[in-house]
Amino acid sequence: MEERSDRTIFVVTDLKQYSYCPRIVFYTYCLPLIRPVTFKMEEGRAAHDEEMARERRRTLALYGLEEGIRHYHVWLESAELGLRGRVDLVIEVGGEGGERIPVEYKQTRREAGRHIRQQIAAYGMMLEETWGRPVRRGLILSLLSRQVTEVLITDELRQEVREAVRAMREMVEGERMPEAPRRRGKCRVCEFRRFCNDVL
Repeated sequence: MEERSDRTIFVVTDLKQYSYCPRIVFYTYCLPLIRPVTFKMEEGRAAHDEEMARERRRTLALYGLEEGIRHYHVWLESAELGLRGRVDLVIEVGGEGGERIPVEYKQTRREAGRHIRQQIAAYGMMLEETWGRPVRRGLILSLLSRQVTEVLITDELRQEVREAVRAMREMVEGERMPEAPRRRGKCRVCEFRRFCNDVL
């Protein structure tokens, strides 16, 4: 099926934001000049940079691997999904016919929620399309606990990614502002809260 050349192309982190609150994606694409840069964003970038320096010095034992080739800051794009983005790390295991594992760094101690798992699955799907090798799992490294979580990229998770991207596209291209999230506690720390007069 031929895709429209003018369709919205999302970045993978939009999936995470959409799961947290669809309005963040709406504001980002429908009102693109209003997004503030917060201290939390800057702090996260700095933590990623520090971790990348450590990554280059350590073995792969942290990931439960004996050997592999590391590819840093890998840019990926999927024409099928209409997604693009940069994954923190890809570990290539077993040579030409081996496994490819996307790795994301997260500055949290919390268990990986569905939104993070969707993000990892999206990177895996994009990696398959770009590198031409099946991707069955991804890894999440907590920068605070130093724990690694494995995410199996199942058919169910792949379908969730496709449905989320489809819903985001319908919302943005139709310029339809979504309902506020049911759990309003998250609104207190949202950088867009001043635009949502119906929640605060």
